[in-house]
Amino acid sequence: MTKQYDVLVIGGGPAGYVAAIRAAQLGLSAACVESEAYADPKGEVRLGGTCLNVGCIPSKALLQSSEYFDQANHAFVMHGISCDSVKIDVATMMRRKDNIVSQLTGGIRGLFKKNKVTLLVGHGKFVVPPARVATGAETGDEDDIWRIEVTGAKGSEVVQARHVIVATGSKPRHLPGIPVDNKLVCDNVGALSLDGVPKRLGVIGAGVIGLELGSVWKRLGAEVTILEALPDFLAVADQAVAMEAWKVFTRKQGLNIQLGVRIGKVTVSKKSVSVGYEVGDESFTLECDKLIVSVGRLPNTDGLGCQTVGLKLDERGRIAVDEHCRTNLENVWAVGDVVPGPMLAHKGMEEGIMVAELIAGQAGHIDYNTVPWVIYTHPEIAWVGKTEQQLKAEGVDYRVGQIPFLANGRALGQGDTTGFVKMLADAKTDRILGVHVIGNNASELIAEAVVAMEFGAASEDLARICHAHPTLSEAMHEAALAVEKRALHF
Repeated sequence: MTKQYDVLVIGGGPAGYVAAIRAAQLGLSAACVESEAYADPKGEVRLGGTCLNVGCIPSKALLQSSEYFDQANHAFVMHGISCDSVKIDVATMMRRKDNIVSQLTGGIRGLFKKNKVTLLVGHGKFVVPPARVATGAETGDEDDIWRIEVTGAKGSEVVQARHVIVATGSKPRHLPGIPVDNKLVCDNVGALSLDGVPKRLGVIGAGVIGLELGSVWKRLGAEVTILEALPDFLAVADQAVAMEAWKVFTRKQGLNIQLGVRIGKVTVSKKSVSVGYEVGDESFTLECDKLIVSVGRLPNTDGLGCQTVGLKLDERGRIAVDEHCRTNLENVWAVGDVVPGPMLAHKGMEEGIMVAELIAGQAGHIDYNTVPWVIYTHPEIAWVGKTEQQLKAEGVDYRVGQIPFLANGRALGQGDTTGFVKMLADAKTDRILGVHVIGNNASELIAEAVVAMEFGAASEDLARICHAHPTLSEAMHEAALAVEKRALHF
């Protein structure tokens, strides 16, 4: 007997597994199709997608380990703590990272069991029923039932679903002529599994992934050179934040970041990589022991059967959707990295929740204007809403409140006063339009701004809220006060 579900999710990453769980919570029969085992020692399928297995979670584990090592070497002395002969055991660091990944991915299996979500192991793709082949219809068959073929190690089976949610995620974008073997030339997968600290590390791409992974290995002792094609550093961030980050990363931390780079010939030998590149009219060669290619990601639509059923893609290969993640096919939805918008796990999760609730007849919703961005370097960088350059380009009349952590007692106590909080508010209504943070715990501090913007708060609202003392969050309070030029501690 053919298995049939109310909702079938293709892809078990953050957007997919959350969608399946939420659908089940709403009383719908739900299944999730996943085929990736990643590096599971038993070869079993792992849920969590790129984020949990070879992305967000393992990179943050390594960032934390490398930060402790860096602090022990350079920051403890100011506290009167002496550390002699501090060493890093990369193998132990990697085991810790792997254990965290295993715990979280295994936890999702437990959540599936708890919420009665069926896991279908294999690769899922659309299958056209004979009736639709004959009619050329662009919706489900006469019963509005979609057929999905799931192919695994034990063969193939066709399952049915009234609603299909595509959550197949993304994959690393590679450059032509630069073969990635994840040994000498790595993408995010290989860069998270190095067996030692390279003496010379090259990174192509100064985006989020390049900066985070470059930071990990720089702290551990590597000489890191980052080659970026764009002429501006962190162009997506607020310019003031980007300028502060550039100063900290290049002058204080010693990252060698080259902008406006044109990559030429890349030669891979047995033990090293040579990268030819140009900046302006000058030619250079970077010799490195390892090379990380981090130039963005591409949506995963290969083998999905899009053409077979007429599922529409946009010019960049992403699945075309409306503001509620509906595709051009009835009862087919798409969420996460495979659709337009920032490739952020939390954005994909919210889309998965929204779609599950819409399928169940509820009023699912996501405000893309309040999706926060975070870069987990040291200092961390986080923002939500508009940048100052965007407001200028749009002709919006605004006011600015900016407070450095140098004026914050908790930051002084922690021994790191790098960065600031910057708040942008409408000059007429005082409504908060954007908040930008660079400094310790920026990833946590930004949540207050997200909540405020979701509720349409004014800077005055945050200025009137009592913040605990001494805390880093007081910098958010002072920035709100500074919008009206009435900061109390700076």
